Amino acid sequence: MPLFPDSFLRELAERNDIVEVVSEHVALTKRSGTNMFGLCPFHSEKTPSFSVSPERQFYHCFGCGKGGSVIDFVMEVEKLPFQDAVRHLARRAGMTVPEENDGDRDTARRRERLYELNREAARFFYSLLIGDAGGRARQYLEKREISASTARTFGLGFAPDTWDTLTRAMKQKGFHDEELVAAGLARSGKKGGVYDLFRDRLVFPVINIRGQVIGFSGRILGDGEPKYLNTPETAVFSKSHNLYALNLANKTKSGYIILTEGNIDVVALHQAGLDSAVASLGTSLTPEQARLISRYVDRVIISYDADGAGLRAANRAIGILERLNINVRVLRLDGAKDPDEFIKSRGAEAFRNLIERSENHIEYRLSDTLRKYDVLTDEGRVGFLKEATELVASLPGVVEREVYSMRVAEISKVSGEVVAAEVRRIRGRLEGRKKRNEERDSMRVERNMQPESRGIRYENIRSAAAEEGIVRLLCLEPALFAGREDLPPKDEFSSEFLARLYEALLEMAGRGEELQMTALSSIFSPEEMSHLTGIIQKPELLSQGARALGDYIEIIRSENAGIAREQDLRAVAKALREKKGYGN
Repeated sequence: MPLFPDSFLRELAERNDIVEVVSEHVALTKRSGTNMFGLCPFHSEKTPSFSVSPERQFYHCFGCGKGGSVIDFVMEVEKLPFQDAVRHLARRAGMTVPEENDGDRDTARRRERLYELNREAARFFYSLLIGDAGGRARQYLEKREISASTARTFGLGFAPDTWDTLTRAMKQKGFHDEELVAAGLARSGKKGGVYDLFRDRLVFPVINIRGQVIGFSGRILGDGEPKYLNTPETAVFSKSHNLYALNLANKTKSGYIILTEGNIDVVALHQAGLDSAVASLGTSLTPEQARLISRYVDRVIISYDADGAGLRAANRAIGILERLNINVRVLRLDGAKDPDEFIKSRGAEAFRNLIERSENHIEYRLSDTLRKYDVLTDEGRVGFLKEATELVASLPGVVEREVYSMRVAEISKVSGEVVAAEVRRIRGRLEGRKKRNEERDSMRVERNMQPESRGIRYENIRSAAAEEGIVRLLCLEPALFAGREDLPPKDEFSSEFLARLYEALLEMAGRGEELQMTALSSIFSPEEMSHLTGIIQKPELLSQGARALGDYIEIIRSENAGIAREQDLRAVAKALREKKGYGN
């Protein structure tokens, strides 16, 4: 039974136009036909392959295959379960969500309780910071030159060096041990009960772009490891999908994001008026975090620590951001180990000047490569040339490759013709490898015809292709099915998924309804919805729709007849073997 009435989901879709909702996250431009296109928010790409259909109210990415209704989009982009995505859209449209069943209400209530608990915990941590217990933490902030107003802006707090200060306070507010553990604020003790996760730490609330406290990051006040302790994965918090202070930085007018390693760096930069700083919560930048950044800006300034680990992390981040076509520049913090130290010693204006003089990521990587080799020696020159030409050959643009080939030649004191020839040779090898991989993949016909989702598999490729055709026609031209008496029953479909889809679409057409993607989202998984949008996007000559439908029906029936004949032959062969005494 659907979680919400079809009438409610229909109105939800009407009041949340998919183009408007998607445009809050993706810059869409009109292309040929009626569809809108943009860079996919779910995978790294430089050429727009993310399509939105205003007419049929669904999206589909031709690159990664994701697709579905406006509900599926919100589920994917906000990392929400179905019911919460519906509530999100209902709030956006000012609608009241109809009553759900007990299980759904319980799930929603548990998530809301986690948000409430995190909010109350953040308030409690802040009260400790500004109260009598927070003297040591305030001294630490004064030492780091973080003002009281900045601490208030970020909602900083203090977790004392005790086992149960937070848990006792939250229990007094009506929260239970299970909720404290589920929120990642407490751990279960070996002898029962729970104890505080954050102890003797300066606490940084992690707030999403909707203003909800989803987790915490705690920095130790003294010596010890780990320096930063983050909330574990919970129903409302995923470290790899969130960025510290993005709730503030997404409002920047600077046009770029400053990516740092530590929360203190972020706070110091914002205090200095550089309001676009974020941090990646103690992890190397993840593809999910990069895609989150790409929703707001197309320029990123990497300002990681100046040590070896920071250099390695910067190189990893460059690769991830470059795949999203983000303009990446890198700061070299000469004379300082991190942005916080640089701001304190040189000031905010010097940091802004550093941004203006920052290197683009190619220059940075070439400089980093040059540091490894002594190009005054033959051995060092050869080593530098080998690594630098590989880097230049990997650049997508012909102009970029030519410019940086000349730069490599200048550095290594080798003729530009020699470097350009080596870059062309390596580029040819890379493109040849890519072409061979594409040809190998194209030869694997059956594999290519299988759905990308591992949860959907076709046992009979030929029949499934015809079944997809029938589903496609049902979505695009349901009038073709009116009054036809030769339609196959769903039992004749070889794919269980396509049979369910066929049944649902027939019921929709029987009620005289147009394609309702939101109603389908309530009964099919996101993976199934993605596969459906892929089916719809395949070419179909609608002017010959009636003939195509007849052909599809004939293929399905011929495949069923072939299977039946094969089963009959096997049964006869088995009977003959048994009759002759050969056994099974």
